[in-house]
Amino acid sequence: MQRRLAERVQVTPLRGAPRLVAGLDAAFAGERCIAAVVVWDLRERCVVEQRVVVRPLRFPYVPGLLSFREAPGLLAALRRLRTEPDVLVCDGHGLAHPRRFGIACHVGVLTGLPTVGCAKSRLVGAYVDPARRRGARSPLVDGGEVIGSVLRTRPDAKPLFVSVGHRTDLRSSVRLVLACARDHRLAEPVRLADRLVAASKPPAGA
Repeated sequence: MQRRLAERVQVTPLRGAPRLVAGLDAAFAGERCIAAVVVWDLRERCVVEQRVVVRPLRFPYVPGLLSFREAPGLLAALRRLRTEPDVLVCDGHGLAHPRRFGIACHVGVLTGLPTVGCAKSRLVGAYVDPARRRGARSPLVDGGEVIGSVLRTRPDAKPLFVSVGHRTDLRSSVRLVLACARDHRLAEPVRLADRLVAASKPPAGA
């Protein structure tokens, strides 16, 4: 199914200048998935809307198929939005995946919205560590193919792994993540979605 859906991914420059950027993140608590989306105004640098949903898990943990556990919750959170975002940024990979279909591709193809993958760690591929300055980057390569960009958003901070999800290209994706990550290492809407998920987790033992 991943390989079939991967054929629908569109790699094209992001059109226009997106203003409403939705950050998506998900985590697991027992047999539940907590999914959050935060719509962030890139121009005004403020939150426009946020939603969180908790859903029972219906897909087992299988390495490389994590998006099948996360996507239902993330899609449910997106459906609750009253604001339509211009672009989505997922806390996870897009094309930087063994079958070139990470969570950013999965959500992008199913929603039809431009989507970027922005992960905190590498899943696949090799790279040379980028320079220590903000904006430095190096290609993430797998099997001779450039599948993403290793991007330094803060001086001396650990880099992020940016890749195309759907209806964008790598250059547009890197530019968007860098624009959203002025004050912190993570793209701001993703950072806020991550915090929303953490705040929604039940106490240990609950």
